[in-house]
Amino acid sequence: MTLEPLREAWRRSDRLFALLSDEAWLEQPIPLRQPFVFYLGHLPAFAWNHLGPGLFGLRAFRADLDRLFERGIDPVGVDAYVPRATWPGVAEVLEYRDRVRRILDDVLSDPGPPPAQVPVLDMVLEHELMHHETLLYMLQELDHRLKVRPGDGPPLPPAAAPPPAAAVEVPAGEVTLGAAPGSLAFGWDNEFPECRVAVPAFAIEALPVTNAGFLDFVRDGGYAEPRLWDEPGWAWRERRCLQHPHVWVAEGGEFRVRSLFDDVPFDVAADWPATVSRAEASAYARWRQARLPSEAEWHRAARGTPSGEERRFPWGEDSPAERHGSFGLRHGSPVPAGSFPDGASAWGVQETVGNGWEWTGTPFAPFPGFEPMPRYPGYSADFFDGRHFVLLGGSWATDGVLLRPSFRNWFQPHYPYVFSKFRCVRPI
Repeated sequence: MTLEPLREAWRRSDRLFALLSDEAWLEQPIPLRQPFVFYLGHLPAFAWNHLGPGLFGLRAFRADLDRLFERGIDPVGVDAYVPRATWPGVAEVLEYRDRVRRILDDVLSDPGPPPAQVPVLDMVLEHELMHHETLLYMLQELDHRLKVRPGDGPPLPPAAAPPPAAAVEVPAGEVTLGAAPGSLAFGWDNEFPECRVAVPAFAIEALPVTNAGFLDFVRDGGYAEPRLWDEPGWAWRERRCLQHPHVWVAEGGEFRVRSLFDDVPFDVAADWPATVSRAEASAYARWRQARLPSEAEWHRAARGTPSGEERRFPWGEDSPAERHGSFGLRHGSPVPAGSFPDGASAWGVQETVGNGWEWTGTPFAPFPGFEPMPRYPGYSADFFDGRHFVLLGGSWATDGVLLRPSFRNWFQPHYPYVFSKFRCVRPI
């Protein structure tokens, strides 16, 4: 790995933080996350802690900030988190960030990182890229008046009718989950080792559920019917008094849909994939007398073929390109479902990669033979608790580096902020 990808990730971080007004740094638009100022310090602190003292044995210059910004949070069993009362000033955090970058750039640049450093550099890079999406979740939730709209931001996609929804039958077969050790230049610990799983035949929707489709569930009283929800999901729905998806904004009997800089008319977003929590997706699936796909079923639908071979990506072996889907921040919102037929799988299942992480019914858990990362042992293991679920495929805000087949995302079932989508499956 050269240093340029990390430098480019730093530049993108700066562009994202530049979307905040001066009044927004202490805002906490997602109650389960820290204020923005924490993330301003967290990204350089993570890089410094793993590369500075961790890899090169460099002496800390702000040990207090190294500890303060060391790790984020993911509280379980609550709907909000109360952060610390005081934070360092933004100017102080920016000075810390800039000094971290200067030192790391110097020690890594000449004569260039030796091979032993590359996995740690890759870890730092991917951590930065993943947090870009976290920042965008938070930015979307932030009051629009506290954002600085960029002059060159991507426009909203035009409304377009998706192709007719259809179910695709996928015959029984085997699928590969994970990756073999040594097969990737870098991977997180939960991606290893490789395992083979037998998958019975099933039918899966060729397109994700859209806002228009989810509106039928809302109008049919889906949020008022306890039998459609599991017990924790129903308790959460009642506690939060939910009547519709979090990103839908009710106005005068009509809905608008939240996007990064606008609450757009429902008809503009009607054919975008429905962005909901796993609890809501599961309730919708029960309403349809169906369920969410398992992790193995999703991979079989996305990467399997009638011949029994598996593709690297749904469309084949070619690296992800613009024609294959919406990812890499080319759009500032979802696009209408079915916009990228060139990204279809061998079975005709569309946009499994991009336009929204796909909820599965599989709890986040280790593959047999799992070993934690030596430099970050809690990265995955802290969340093997049965209360987080696997999402796959990537969203419009996911960097292309993270689209590899073995990459797994995970969230709590009542977390409505992730750029998600879902589809239904039935046994056959």
